[in-house]
Amino acid sequence: MHVLAGVLVDGAGRLLIAQRPPGKHLAGLWEFPGGKREAGETPVEALLRELDEELGIAADPLSFEALIRIPWTYGERTMLLEAICIRAWSGEPRALEATALAWKDPRHIDAAQLAPADRPILAAMRLPAHYPITPAGEAPDRVASVLRVALARGERLLQLRLPGQPCAVTRQIAASMKDELHRFGATLLLNRDIEGALALGEGFGVHLGAAQLHALSARPLPFAQRVGASCHDADELALASRLGCDFATLSPVQSTPSHPDAEPMGWPRFARLAEAASLPVYAQGGLGPDDVAEARLHAAQGVAGITGFF
Repeated sequence: MHVLAGVLVDGAGRLLIAQRPPGKHLAGLWEFPGGKREAGETPVEALLRELDEELGIAADPLSFEALIRIPWTYGERTMLLEAICIRAWSGEPRALEATALAWKDPRHIDAAQLAPADRPILAAMRLPAHYPITPAGEAPDRVASVLRVALARGERLLQLRLPGQPCAVTRQIAASMKDELHRFGATLLLNRDIEGALALGEGFGVHLGAAQLHALSARPLPFAQRVGASCHDADELALASRLGCDFATLSPVQSTPSHPDAEPMGWPRFARLAEAASLPVYAQGGLGPDDVAEARLHAAQGVAGITGFF
């Protein structure tokens, strides 16, 4: 089943969400409006029809921007949920089929109140195109300065990774960044340190290693704190999705100085894996900010990296 979701964005950057009515599957949860593609329809035609039927609006297809495609399974029911960002339409949206409509700042939408398949759509809207990771050899007393420079140049999602350093050291560095993170509306993920992220709270998250994906049985942090995961194949991407991770990194796309012995997968294989994943995926490995456009062409949320960003 091919389902289209329209992510309407108003002039203030708010998103429109609709509450599923009583008697329907997942009644009471919120979702992005849209519906099933009928036989003979193109995806654009299907979305235009659904938005007319559900909201009474005429969306402008020239404003359509592909966001993310999410393979999803509810019990024995499988679907491909294709999300399209929409910034222009005529008419005022009305709840013709939903219980209620709400315009929300994406930062303030509670993912726990969304239908599960719609949570990756919200994540894709919230996540930036860059995900810098601190250099492994950086001296601990310099890392906070490195992170502040990255924040000043516009980075809003960063990972603090200092292999070989005690957790107490990385937690102290992270805590020293709390005011800056709040001021810039940014998030700092601690590498593999779930307990540290929980203790630090808002503005902090965790980036899980591949081994943690196999050991965990549930999402390790509340939805208000971001969870990323390092993945290298389809099985690990599927584990990250089942755990409710907000995004994954997939590597290595190209050869990289930090992992010289790892065989690069190249863009074609990356694209196949990212398109089949049920969460946003960052391309990593031998990449930097200049590779964002190429990554987006191959189904990536954006680019993650170390050397290319620092």
